[in-house]
Amino acid sequence: MTEQTVDPFARAVAITGVGMITSLGRGVDANWRGLTAGASGIHWIERFSTDGLRTRIAGCVDFMSVDPITIPSLSYAMADAVIAEAMDGSGLGAECSIGGDLFLAAPPIEHDWVSRLRLLEAVDPGGEGPYARDVGESGTEKTRVWHSDFMNGTLADKLAQKYRCTGSPITLTTACASGASAIQLGVESIRRGERPTALCVGTDGSINSEALIRFALLSALSTRNDPPEEAAKPFSKNRDGFVMAEGAAALVLEDPLHARARGATVLGYIVGCGEAADTFHRTRSNPDGHAIIRSISSAIADAGLQPEDVGYINAHGTSTPENDKMEYLGIAEVFGDHTKRLAVSSNKSMIGHTLTAAGAVEAVATIKSVEEGVLPPTINYREPDPDIELDVVPNEARAQQVEFAVSNSFGFGGQNVSLVIGGM
Repeated sequence: MTEQTVDPFARAVAITGVGMITSLGRGVDANWRGLTAGASGIHWIERFSTDGLRTRIAGCVDFMSVDPITIPSLSYAMADAVIAEAMDGSGLGAECSIGGDLFLAAPPIEHDWVSRLRLLEAVDPGGEGPYARDVGESGTEKTRVWHSDFMNGTLADKLAQKYRCTGSPITLTTACASGASAIQLGVESIRRGERPTALCVGTDGSINSEALIRFALLSALSTRNDPPEEAAKPFSKNRDGFVMAEGAAALVLEDPLHARARGATVLGYIVGCGEAADTFHRTRSNPDGHAIIRSISSAIADAGLQPEDVGYINAHGTSTPENDKMEYLGIAEVFGDHTKRLAVSSNKSMIGHTLTAAGAVEAVATIKSVEEGVLPPTINYREPDPDIELDVVPNEARAQQVEFAVSNSFGFGGQNVSLVIGGM
């Protein structure tokens, strides 16, 4: 590491527990095995009919027992599962109390047409439809309970109550940067001394026909359906769009002194956070890349590091032509000649784009990379893009020790967040 004027761990926040669910499976261990094996969780959509649609694949989490599947019900179930895993790993599971604030990144929740029809069934005075809640004799009461699930903040309220989080639970939606934003808020809370701990969660169970169609209308999705596992091609010349996916991840963050006092095992540290917004376009980044550049450089500066101290980047790497190009240009600007020595891979090549949850999901994968000294690959990399000169860890995982890694999350609408993660 280069000579520092600032100790990179002086303002670091400890990570003592993590949880993860993606289309590769349930739990951090299952996902880590899949990621390092170069496996893909992308498959044909079976949850609803895709007849007539150009995109018929996704990284659906079909193994969760949720009935009926709605955006809030699946998002809650996944968040609950990853929080339980993170709490158990942190040693707080027996107490079932985080003693800190909850920062939840959740998708924009709205009634799609299927849910509207289910709600109509619940209004029926008979109330015996398959989706009506058995909460009393009143159809009005059934409607109220069903509707409350779709209110912004309900998921966070339920989770905060279950895991005895203090303070007001915070729900945030900053598009694809949301999961990283939740982590950043937790870091800032601990640094300010507001709480010794924080629970940071990203969850997204929003794959339905309407969401798929909306992203398709933005020309954002890959249409190379067959075979599904080869559709996501980050940084490749023949990339044609991202693959929607579901997932969730949770991190228990602590003040290092608090973690040490209770004898917790520290998995790693968040040593720096950076964010920037360009508000240039609802989907595109500003062509000058200034917000991406500021996000990465601010995180590195916040950590008290120099660009050459970073050994690995878990890229946003969506597989869209525009995003991958802009991320490369931002990396090249920040890291200069060091770019040639950087490993830069994309988890989305295997699990798809988990949208609101992506920043948290990929932060957990980055923590594992630093902890284990293994970098997951960018799979499906067979046609290098001559305009993107990156070492993308092509197709196979690589054993490589890194002291500091960056996880990038760039969202539609211009919100960008970068996290610097360090080891012991």
